[in-house]
Parts: sequence; C-alpha cells; structure tokens
Amino acid sequence: MQSLKALVGLRSRNSCSFQRPRFLSHHYQRPFSAQPNYAPQNDDVEDQVLVQGRAKSRASILNRPSALNALTTSMVARLKRLYESWEENSNIGFVFMKGSGRAFCSGADVVTLYRLINDGNVEECKKFFETLYKFVYLQRTYLKPHVAILDGITMGGGAGISLPGMFRVVTEKTVFANPETQMGFHPDAGASYYLSRLPGYLGEYLALTGDKLNGVEMIACGLATHYSLNARLAWVEERVGKLITDEPSVIETALAQYGDLVYPDRGSVLHKIDTVDRCFCHDTVEEIIDALEKEAAESYDEWCKTALKKLREASPLSLKITLQSIREGRFQTLDQCLAREYRISLNGVSKRVSNDFCEGVRARLVDKDFAPKWDPPSLADVSKDMVDCCFSRLDEFEPELQLPTALREPHILFVF
Repeated sequence: MQSLKALVGLRSRNSCSFQRPRFLSHHYQRPFSAQPNYAPQNDDVEDQVLVQGRAKSRASILNRPSALNALTTSMVARLKRLYESWEENSNIGFVFMKGSGRAFCSGADVVTLYRLINDGNVEECKKFFETLYKFVYLQRTYLKPHVAILDGITMGGGAGISLPGMFRVVTEKTVFANPETQMGFHPDAGASYYLSRLPGYLGEYLALTGDKLNGVEMIACGLATHYSLNARLAWVEERVGKLITDEPSVIETALAQYGDLVYPDRGSVLHKIDTVDRCFCHDTVEEIIDALEKEAAESYDEWCKTALKKLREASPLSLKITLQSIREGRFQTLDQCLAREYRISLNGVSKRVSNDFCEGVRARLVDKDFAPKWDPPSLADVSKDMVDCCFSRLDEFEPELQLPTALREPHILFVF
C-alpha cells in the first residue's frame, strides 16, 4: 500500500508528467448530480454537444447546463461519432472536452432512464449503457492526446468519459464522486477499473459511501494530472487552443504553465488513509461496518460516524454488488470491467433482482423525499444468489457488450 507521505506529498502542477497515472496509463505512439433540473430541454443534440474548431485541435462542449450536463444516449452517440471522425483526421492533433455552466458532467440522465423503465422501454436504457460504455472504451484507447477540463461537478459517468484520457485538469470548483449506491445502482462507466486502482482501499471507500473528492485530492491520488484555478481556465484554454501539435509533451508544457503547489487540507480523507485501509480492507460489507463501528467507539472520530451513516442510507444490495465489482476490477482490464458493469446495469434496469434503481432515483431526484424503501431492506436479507444473479447475463439470448479490442488494442501499450 502507498504511504500517506507518498500519497499526499506536495504536488507541483508544473511537475506533472504527461503520462497517465499507472492505473490509467497507456503509451501514446505519436465520471449523478446535485439536484439538476431534468425538465424537457432543447432536443437538438447538436446544441447539447457543441463543437469548437481550432488550429490543430477540436473541442467538444457538453451543453445541458440546467441538467448539469447529464448524459443522454443521443449526446454520447454524438460524442462517439465526433471522436471517431477526429481520430481519423490527420489535421487534428489533439482533442479537448469541457462542460457548460457549473458542472463538467453529473453523469447519466438517470431521471430519463427512470421514466423509460416505468414506461416499459427497457431496451432504450440498454442502448444508453451500451453507447456510454463503448465511448468510455474509445477514450481509453484513443490514439490522440485528450484534455478534459473537470471544472465543477464531475460524477458517475462524467468521470467515466474523462478519466481515461491523457490529461485531466481540475480546479478549486471540482467535485468528484461516485454516489451510485445511494441511488440503488453501482459505480459504472469504468469506475470499477479506476477506483480499484487507487491507493490502498480508497476506491472501496469512495464507491461504497459515495463520498466526494475535491480537485486537490484528485491530484494527490492520481485521478487528475493538472490543477488550475478556475479564474485561469480562460488563459489555459487560449494557450492550449493555439497549439499546432500532436505531441503530448508540448501539451503538457502548456497545461503546466500556470502551475503551483497543491496540498490536501488537514480535513481531507487522504490524511485518514491508514484508517480507510483498516476499515475497508475486509471481504464483506458487514465486516467493513463492524470495523467502522469499532473504530468509532475507540477513536470518537466523526469521520467514522459519517461513513457509517452513508453506508446505512445506501441500498444494501447495491453495497454488496459494488464491493464485489471493485474487488473483481482490481484484476481485470478496462474492457473486462466494462463488460461486467454492463451485465450489472442491464440486470438493474430490468429489475431482475430488485427495483432499487428506480426507487433510489424516485426518492432522491423525482419525489425528493429521501426515504427510499430498499428491497431487500437490509444486508442480512441480501443473499449470495441475489448478488451472483446481478453479475450474470440477463438470459442466454442477451448479447454481451461487444468492444473492438482486437481492432484497437494492438495499437496501445498498456502500462500496469
């Protein structure tokens, strides 16, 4: 396990390498929302994903600010088409992504998914997850440098479409989280890959509790590569936008131009990494809760009480699914993680074992009574068979997630 000193040591924005952290890296050969408004908006997908042409680059801009740039099937499909065409265009050296308003991207438009399920249109939900996960994989294997500006809310699928890229720029306004267990769902869009590769058992902690990280913490644990004050982003974008290059080192130099020292504050969970490891290293959710209760009794640490509260508010089934998913992700490639997450997601929206996803969305984003009625209602009621069922195919005729691994991965040298 990494030491606390190594984890939260001073990090210079100027000293960031253009290479991705070990758990996100490949050698280049040449991310649920905080109460968004899900009211119907302009259906023109070209307005929801804007494009800016630059001298040697292209920028995609997520543009549903009133919904915190929550992703729909049509938005992700447009992103995928754009990125595929840009990758083939020899006149484009690198690609840039950002969001409009106070969010980069709050994740999937789960209220739309909730309504589709209630209308009996589960096939459209399946299409969303298939499209999203294929775009995440495209990002992971992209042949050109990618710069994501994660300014503001970056949650769930919003992290999924940005963290696989080469450069991830965060600010003092960045809020990162995977709050899916509170929604009766599971961290997906590659989350079981990148969370499982965080130091120690930090990934299990973030996945189970849905706790947030700020931009400095993302730098410290390797989720982000560069930190910039929000007020300087216009300068950063102007500087990068003028580059005539496809060289990662040149882009790195431009991003680092406005760098300085960052250090997690004293209240950061990263200063509790030893406690996180002691409590979240266990094999079952029940043992994790027992460890937290023991730690709380011995230390009187408010952090333990808060973590326990979040675990008790989450869907019991989601907690068990999530822990197993993260643990399996430690030993799998991204494409394997996405295939497993796809099966879990399809089982969730199909209500094969439980209605917890719809119930969680209803309680938090539709009726907003924050009183979900989970089924099963407790960890003791969640059987191994239930969890195993969520990891299996819906039926023998349900196709698995098909990713172009044979086509794309021969061009990529993964570093683990």
